[in-house]
Amino acid sequence: MNFWILLAVNSITFGGLLFLLSAGFSLIFGLMRIPNLTHGSLFMLGAYVGATLIMGILSVQLDFWLAAVLSALVVAAFGALIERLLLRRLPGEPLAQVLVTLGISFMVADFCLMVWGGDPISVATPTHLVGFVRYGVAVFPLYRLAIIGIAAVVAVALWLLLERTRLGAMIRAGVDDPDMARVVGIRVSQIFTIVFGLGAALAGFAGIIGGPILSVYPGLDQDMLPLALVVVILGGTGSLLGSFVGSLIVGFLYNFGQALLPELAYFILFLPMLLVLVLRPQGLFGRQLP
Repeated sequence: MNFWILLAVNSITFGGLLFLLSAGFSLIFGLMRIPNLTHGSLFMLGAYVGATLIMGILSVQLDFWLAAVLSALVVAAFGALIERLLLRRLPGEPLAQVLVTLGISFMVADFCLMVWGGDPISVATPTHLVGFVRYGVAVFPLYRLAIIGIAAVVAVALWLLLERTRLGAMIRAGVDDPDMARVVGIRVSQIFTIVFGLGAALAGFAGIIGGPILSVYPGLDQDMLPLALVVVILGGTGSLLGSFVGSLIVGFLYNFGQALLPELAYFILFLPMLLVLVLRPQGLFGRQLP
């Protein structure tokens, strides 16, 4: 019984990391119609930058959470530069956008390999979150519960941002009808930059807080990007609820598949995606793209 409970907690934890990664990805695709293949690299870059800040630069070691925030800001600035300098010059050219973001992902991967080498980097769990919580016969790692809580808080914060603020109203207007949004005076280009930077920040933040569980290693981007794509396809582009539900579904499918049927783990993971593509191409909670 304890095995199943722990596996479920691990699945929810992994789903929380996927939500942080895929929420921005979904909004970027829903608003800008750009399948941002750099997103996995932003996750990995945030993990490397955060790990470096935690281990110390010039003999100064930062607190885990301060390092996580700073790495998210660094990755957000990098994402905003990508949108400003490159993607903005390719409006309405999806093939060029895909190739550019794919090329950037390879460049980021090579940069990380050159700077940090090919050996995995272990990220220590924050000292105040080391240990376990016992509930009856079940034992839960404290840090994994913290990640679930962080993902829930971020989900609520993003919902409030999108549904209860003027910025959120402008983002939703840009998602629904960017041309009409421009007509009424919304600076859609600035909204693009904000959304891209926010999505990059979430990816970078997810990368470092996932470090104590996943570690940091070359190829982390290639492991995480396909999972984010599955989440977006299942949940639907531009849908925060879709990202949340899709992340939980993928988290459970991935962990239970690896534990119970490792030889069929990816079959179990990608089969629902294929069914959704055939039966409901816009995703469970998405709308058909114009």
